[in-house]
Amino acid sequence: MMSDAAARGDPLLRVERVSKAFEGVDAVDDVSFAVAPGEILALIGPNGAGKSTCFNMINGQLVPDRGSILLAGERIDGLPPRSIARRRVSRTFQTAATFASMSVRENVQVALIAHAGKQWNLRARADRQFGAQADALLARFSIGALAQRACGTLAYGDLKRVEIAIALSTTPRLLLMDEPTAGTAPAERSSLMRDVVAAVRAQGIATVFTEHDVDVVFAHADRVIVLDRGRIIAEGPPAAIRADKRVQQVYLGIEER
Repeated sequence: MMSDAAARGDPLLRVERVSKAFEGVDAVDDVSFAVAPGEILALIGPNGAGKSTCFNMINGQLVPDRGSILLAGERIDGLPPRSIARRRVSRTFQTAATFASMSVRENVQVALIAHAGKQWNLRARADRQFGAQADALLARFSIGALAQRACGTLAYGDLKRVEIAIALSTTPRLLLMDEPTAGTAPAERSSLMRDVVAAVRAQGIATVFTEHDVDVVFAHADRVIVLDRGRIIAEGPPAAIRADKRVQQVYLGIEER
């Protein structure tokens, strides 16, 4: 169920009339939305709709040409990614990125150590540096049995779980997930998203994700925004979006009869 804060509509993130163009072409055009703590919002649309550009503006990789982005009332548009991350914004990417030669457990420990502002001590036993916290995160994402495996040896679906565990190790207020199930087997997608949803609900994390698998979107999002050519063409609960004729034509490829 949606959190009380989400039900009240109290926003953590506000994106207000944001636009971004590249070489005169509008990638994002006058987009506005808000996300409350504990709410799970999906951004969907065909390739080139502006989803990744929105993400890149929220986490500081791009600066909007117009508009503003506020986190808990503070403007963050134009801040560098590191400054935004310090405000407890985490992001995952379409392609999972981990330290391939390090173990699953060590990858999560490094994130926990960095978040705590400590130095990785090569002379200390690894299990004395946030070992229990790392193990708890791995268990939450059903990869505790892989703790000692090098990330470079993992199946891609397991790597995505490691990446999300790393993102949540920073105790974020806002989680941005770019294609969290990309590259995973269809049978793994629902299981992965169930684990993600349970984690963000438990911690009251505002979550925005993009996803091409519409079954994943409709099963797990509280609210869906559909972008086409940089503009919002529909917004609402999954059932309403599934039934929207324009969305069916533009995104789902269903022609009106």
